[in-house]
Amino acid sequence: MKITAAVVEKQGDPFVIKDDIELAPMGPDDVQVHMVASGICHSDEALRIGDAVIGYPIILGHEGSGIVEKVGANVQNFEPGDHVVLSFYACRNCDNCLKGMPTQCLHYAENNLSGVRPDGTDHFTENGEKLADMFDQSSFTTTTVVREANCVKVPKDLDLRRLGPLGCGYVTGSGTVLNTLKPKPGDTIAVFGTGAVGLAAMMAGRISGCTSVIAVDIVDSRLELAKELGATHAINSKNEDPVAAIKKLTGDYGVDFTVDTTGVTQVMEDSIKALNQGGVSACIAVTSHHIDVDTWNDLCVDDKSVIGVNMGDSIPQIDIPRLIRFYRQGVFDFDKTEKFYKFDQINEANADSGSGKTIKPVLIIDETYQPES
Repeated sequence: MKITAAVVEKQGDPFVIKDDIELAPMGPDDVQVHMVASGICHSDEALRIGDAVIGYPIILGHEGSGIVEKVGANVQNFEPGDHVVLSFYACRNCDNCLKGMPTQCLHYAENNLSGVRPDGTDHFTENGEKLADMFDQSSFTTTTVVREANCVKVPKDLDLRRLGPLGCGYVTGSGTVLNTLKPKPGDTIAVFGTGAVGLAAMMAGRISGCTSVIAVDIVDSRLELAKELGATHAINSKNEDPVAAIKKLTGDYGVDFTVDTTGVTQVMEDSIKALNQGGVSACIAVTSHHIDVDTWNDLCVDDKSVIGVNMGDSIPQIDIPRLIRFYRQGVFDFDKTEKFYKFDQINEANADSGSGKTIKPVLIIDETYQPES
């Protein structure tokens, strides 16, 4: 089946829209999805520029939303016409999956970041030559084929164009707080970087009952939005020392939890320094940068913890519907971070994401789609 897709030919190249891409045939466990929209995530950019490498040429995109067109013979939970958000693939059979931790699937890397489908076959080809895929999804396409485990059914009365980023950015940020850090009412949290992931973490801190929810960034407009979405305090770290400011706001103690979404060495180290004794810092950015941790003072004497969290330790089929319920209640206003772009504006949208001009770009792949009234 011929489809249209945005292709990165080699490391660092811009996206090129091509209409001669061959999509692999469906298997018995597969779901064919007509793509309506897809968010652009910083992980897409990391792969485009080579901070993380799957292979080239590649079709990126992993925050897709669309409508089911066909299902394989073994598919049990979906049918044509269903509205879905796409997320990562987990095998559902390894020890960690069976323990309820699909983000720690023992085959996570080979299933999502190897450039081929979980069974080792090519997802996409052009003139017989392989194109690498991402997350067994590659949502920068007009049609894709995924496994049932990639799919999350969503209500048809919601605007599909807005929901795709729930599959990665929003579930990663919120899940880091709700599933991993698990603050109690009255705890305190600071989030470094108020992009989509950071704002999701910040809103989850508010939902959890944190009495201090501190947003840290260098862009004033983002900090204003953070306050609108529930931050109790906003710190521009370009103008003041964020660690000193956080200490001042917390009676010189520091916060119970921090989340770093920037991947910048100095910022990650600040997120550790800003902790209270016994505090936990989650570093969740896709980055090639390293940090220097004082193991004696920070980890031993102050009993701090530094953890990594993949995809918010989420179970997408549970966590995405939960976020939708929060959205309906008006406490998780993720749509305020989004801006729509046409599919052929993908390079502009990606540049706007990188510069901070747009928090969450969303590519409208099917411009004929209209939300149900």
